[in-house]
This record gives sequence, C-alpha cells and structure tokens, in this order.
Amino acid sequence: MASNLVRPSHGRWIGGVCAGLARRFGISANTMRLIFVISCLLPGPQILIYVVLWILMPAER
Repeated sequence: MASNLVRPSHGRWIGGVCAGLARRFGISANTMRLIFVISCLLPGPQILIYVVLWILMPAER
C-alpha cells in the first residue's frame, strides 16, 4: 500500500517534492530526481509543476 503524498521532513534536497513523489510511487528518491532532471531537458512546464507541487503538497509532520 502506497503512502500519502507528502513532502518528507528528512531526505529532501530543495523542497522535498521528488522525495515525496518517490515515496508515493515506491521508487528511490535519486531515481525520481534523475527523471525530473532529464525531463527538464524536454520542452514543457516541469519547473512550474515542481513549484506548484511544492506549494500544494503538505509537509510531513
């Protein structure tokens, strides 16, 4: 069973969005960060989506 979508308080680099998404989908945080960096090479609103998720995802208590 997957956990809720939250930004963890430990193991995050900037906002914890990649770490939270990785925990939610059951993959390594570094793998999620790599996917995000590679996706930034493609055209699209990746940075904007990251910022929106940073604002909308609750922090872990």
